[in-house]
Amino acid sequence: MSKIQLLDQNTINKIAAGEVVERPASIVKELVENSIDAKATAITVEIKEGGLSTIRITDNGIGIDASDISNAFLRHSTSKIKNIEDLITVSSLGFRGEALASIASVSQVEMITKTYDHLTGIRYLIEGGFEKSIEEIGCPEGTTFIINNMFYNTPVRRKFLKAPITEAAYVSDLMNKLALGNPQVSFKFINNNQIKLHTSGNNQLQDCIFTVFGKDIAKNLIELNELNGDFHIRGYIGKPVISRANRSYENYYINGRYIKSKVIQKAIEDAYKSKLTIHQYPFTVFNIEILSEYIDVNVHPTKMDIRFNNEQEIYDVLYSALTKALVSSELIPEVTFDKRKEQPKPIIGRSIPEPFEANRLQGNSSNFTKDFSKIQPINNSVSEASKQYSSLKESILLKDSSNINENNRSMGIPNIVQRVNIPEASISNNEALKGTQIDYKKELFTDVATAKEHKIVGQLFSTYWIIEFKDKYYIIDQHAAHERVLYDKIIKGLKDKTAYSQKLLQPLIVHLSMKEKIRLDLHQHLFLEIGFEIEDFGGDAIAIRSVPYIFDRPMHPNDFVTILDRLDNEYKEEKYGILINEIASMACKAAVKAHDHMTSLEYQQLIDELLLLENPFNCPHGRPTIISMTKYELEKKFKRIQ
Repeated sequence: MSKIQLLDQNTINKIAAGEVVERPASIVKELVENSIDAKATAITVEIKEGGLSTIRITDNGIGIDASDISNAFLRHSTSKIKNIEDLITVSSLGFRGEALASIASVSQVEMITKTYDHLTGIRYLIEGGFEKSIEEIGCPEGTTFIINNMFYNTPVRRKFLKAPITEAAYVSDLMNKLALGNPQVSFKFINNNQIKLHTSGNNQLQDCIFTVFGKDIAKNLIELNELNGDFHIRGYIGKPVISRANRSYENYYINGRYIKSKVIQKAIEDAYKSKLTIHQYPFTVFNIEILSEYIDVNVHPTKMDIRFNNEQEIYDVLYSALTKALVSSELIPEVTFDKRKEQPKPIIGRSIPEPFEANRLQGNSSNFTKDFSKIQPINNSVSEASKQYSSLKESILLKDSSNINENNRSMGIPNIVQRVNIPEASISNNEALKGTQIDYKKELFTDVATAKEHKIVGQLFSTYWIIEFKDKYYIIDQHAAHERVLYDKIIKGLKDKTAYSQKLLQPLIVHLSMKEKIRLDLHQHLFLEIGFEIEDFGGDAIAIRSVPYIFDRPMHPNDFVTILDRLDNEYKEEKYGILINEIASMACKAAVKAHDHMTSLEYQQLIDELLLLENPFNCPHGRPTIISMTKYELEKKFKRIQ
């Protein structure tokens, strides 16, 4: 008996649908691209329950002729190409003839369409790939698709979809990309009866960027308009000040088609390499017009990946255009001041974060010494230092965010003076050393009195402190040690539910994309736990009324956006770890740096706190804080003993 069977057409369609229809966003992409190909100037997309129950797409395009409707839902039927040669010159977004057949095979589809030369339109129903009815109906020119009960006949596929809010985020992100790639089209996106996006369709890309990303992005753009041989690059790139912690703001198009390309991505990031810090990515929205014969878009059913005839040429042209635009533009961030000098408003604009180790390797000791000496003279007692620090702590909230960052460097050491004993601290980051560290700790620092028996011998290279304890000496890295103390202090506050929050005198207004707002809704409980108070402010804006008060300063809005960038649109318990990692990064930035001047009194306070931690041996990133050598080992080095 033959084992090889010819599959029936229905099974073939359902298998093929898996390549085209992965989730609701896949359906929206295919149908909206068809609307754009149909010369629509206004497209409305409406979804309910993330698109799982209903997707409605309406356009004012040329419509589908009544004689073509049945053929339109057959596999590999298309009006875009006629033969293999047409693939070389195809300029439409769709051409494979797979979308409608794939969508109809896994959902219940209702289509209403009318062409300009007919008095009436057609209403067509198809479910699971089988025609149900076709009839005349009165309707305006254009086409409407209503997709109900996606994957109703393939429940195995349906159970792999995400929660409705996550699927809605995918659709929202897709609509943003389609709108940015087609500013000549007016897009409206409605999610659960709420309008989330509405562009004007006035063919002004900058207006579209403003609608999608908000004013903070729109006011920091650099225009890109470069004609180089067969390439025409048009659009906008962002100044470094609006860089983000992920690549979600890198949007680029080839002949109006949104794509992903390693070559283009590398050209973008290489052009910005000297302008951005590590793990920061630029904002870009531009289109590359190129002759169709130079590219191959028939690589994947989704048409997201394309091949270039000459990748090096694409890289060179784009890199040159981006570099020229960046060089010719003024990139110095603008700082604005409120007229009321006594209470200047905080600046919401994003600053460029420094690498964790930049100041550690290139610290400015003279500036630090000068500023710190005003705050804490060398001979001050601990109580006097605490009083001066408390006074400074009260006044710092009246300073603007840029001053807060600067003061934080100068007051990094007084933070230590306000002593917090932590009986239980964070998790060790170096499991390999865990066994020896436990014995070592039990032997030395069992209580406060024992810990204070050590003696500070001196300092090496304005970075490393030498202390003597019993028959050993220890070398402590002041940056790593301070980082560990700051980190454990805030982690203990989160663990004990005693994290402090600072009420702001004036709410901070932050503009978010729709995808970011959905992400915030999903993870808002995490932000509440660490001390944020956030309210919806209408449109694309939120109001931050309280911020976490950590490292003896209120958190800057930049930190909020950075944390949000590192989250995604899925709810998982381990996302709490992202917050912990971000706090570790903030501790690194807030800690005293290498070469920063510290007095013996200041360092005494640091050592007292460090040696009483559960894990004083590593900074949160795993670097050692302490190394040691015994008297026996030292005498052996000098051959005093054999």
